[in-house]
Amino acid sequence: MKRAIITTILIVISIAAFGQAKKPTIMVIPSDQYCLSRGFKMSFSNQGMTTTLPDYRAAMQNDPNLRLVITKMGQMMAERGFPLKDLEAEMKNLMQEAAESAMLTSSSSGSEMAESPIDALKRVAKADIVLDLDFDIKLQGPSRYIVFNLRGLDAYTSKQVSGVAGAGKPSTSATPEILLEEAVLSHMDGFNAGLMRHFDDLFENGREVKVLVKVFNNWGENLESEFDDGAGTRELSFIIEDWFADNCVKGRFNLSDATENQMRLEQVRIPVMKLMGGRERAVDTRSFVSDLRKHLTDRCQIQSKLYLKGLGEAWLILGEK
Repeated sequence: MKRAIITTILIVISIAAFGQAKKPTIMVIPSDQYCLSRGFKMSFSNQGMTTTLPDYRAAMQNDPNLRLVITKMGQMMAERGFPLKDLEAEMKNLMQEAAESAMLTSSSSGSEMAESPIDALKRVAKADIVLDLDFDIKLQGPSRYIVFNLRGLDAYTSKQVSGVAGAGKPSTSATPEILLEEAVLSHMDGFNAGLMRHFDDLFENGREVKVLVKVFNNWGENLESEFDDGAGTRELSFIIEDWFADNCVKGRFNLSDATENQMRLEQVRIPVMKLMGGRERAVDTRSFVSDLRKHLTDRCQIQSKLYLKGLGEAWLILGEK
């Protein structure tokens, strides 16, 4: 009897602890298809090619149904304890940062920073998961109903971690946000469970990112050159590979390509949080690769340049700043 009581108490404590566990930070955005099909789009040059991407700012300013539906989706997620990032507020932050970044250039080459609008939005918002929402309001006689597609995407890899699609019941009076709520409500528990499974995996196995290590043409050294990092004289590529083995969560990463001039590391599992100065700090791709940069500077006296290529990919170019 005593053992049963103790077991029951432990179960209750575990449930309470799970309920208080850190939950993923989420941002709701309209899908690419929704924006592009309605003319909310922008074009920019990407390495000489014109790329068309959704214009979220124009969509939020000119589509009242979208604004109502995103607000309702945010409310539904907040009621279930998921912290949210507001799309409109993050767009304002992005505009302010863009104005400041316009003056920033590389100290060596004078090159400006290159980043797509969606990557910039993800980086500024620092959301763990993006809810990609697509919906359409259809007519059935005098009634209206909503068809929706909701995908939970890892903001770093753009991999789908949860998803649901369906249609709501026709109504003659319900507003768009109410139509969405009625259509989505029965699916929310399963959808949120998928988000939490992914987030639990992040904390246990680390966040997945990509890292590309390259060398400047004028450096005079390469990844096959030998350096002394304090543990002996070895080829630089092996020094870097050992650093990833020591610093990735459970030593998990995949060296998919290695030549004298570049190393491509995929499925790199970086910690979500780390202790700094006695406090827990969030870890992102930039801060993780910055630690590698510092290691190479301190141990091997190698200067390097760090470029972010989106939220979940970083390039470290060796030879100069």
